[in-house]
Amino acid sequence: MSRNASPELTSRRLDQWLWFARVAKSRSLASRVCTAGAIILNGAVVRKARHLIRVGDIIVVKQGILSRTIRVKALGARRGPAIEAQSLYEEVAAPAGVSELDPPWKPLLADNQPGNEFADPDSCSAK
Repeated sequence: MSRNASPELTSRRLDQWLWFARVAKSRSLASRVCTAGAIILNGAVVRKARHLIRVGDIIVVKQGILSRTIRVKALGARRGPAIEAQSLYEEVAAPAGVSELDPPWKPLLADNQPGNEFADPDSCSAK
């Protein structure tokens, strides 16, 4: 094979694709999102930015208060303009609020929790 001939790519690093598709503003941010566990690829949480993706993979990414579900249509060759980036994926479902997917957050020492003796100062007895 000659040096100038490049074989067709069958996979690409997840962080690089997120940057190409303009899901993340920078590649380092895409890498941090991956290591934080905010990406679900084909139903499994991904914690490695070097994870390889392929055409047809389903990615769930949390962006702020929204969670987007997208299907990879193409791997891309560069970070191009927005129109080119949008051609790399298709929205599988409408963006959903993260609060709709995850149970609501509750503080550790919330009032009226069973077993929380610190919730009511009158319930503490001095010994």
